Amino acid sequence: MSKYLLNKFLYTVDRDPELVAAYKEDPAALVARWEGDHMTRLTGIDADRTTWLAFTEEERTALVEHDHVKLFELGAHPFLTLTLWIGLFEDDYEEPLAMQHEYAARLAHMTMPYPDITT
Repeated sequence: MSKYLLNKFLYTVDRDPELVAAYKEDPAALVARWEGDHMTRLTGIDADRTTWLAFTEEERTALVEHDHVKLFELGAHPFLTLTLWIGLFEDDYEEPLAMQHEYAARLAHMTMPYPDITT
């Protein structure tokens, strides 16, 4: 398991509209494509690659199922999943902020490892 790898996936997909669209349309295909094309790149230099990184089956399943709760439990940063989920799903909701409220409600049972700045 690699928190870094999960967060790298979320970060790179979120910043590329083509990857976001592909992730929404066929998550399994995009995860497999990302594993083959992007995961092993440590930097922007093509020669700077690694072969030791890999998603676990649990991580891959959570990514394919768009399971942000499981991703959070596995160490993904909630800001990265939230920003990507907004790009993926916000247009599927009619009410403003409905997607964000559902996202937060599904995480309500979790204790955030960050200080609460709302009080």
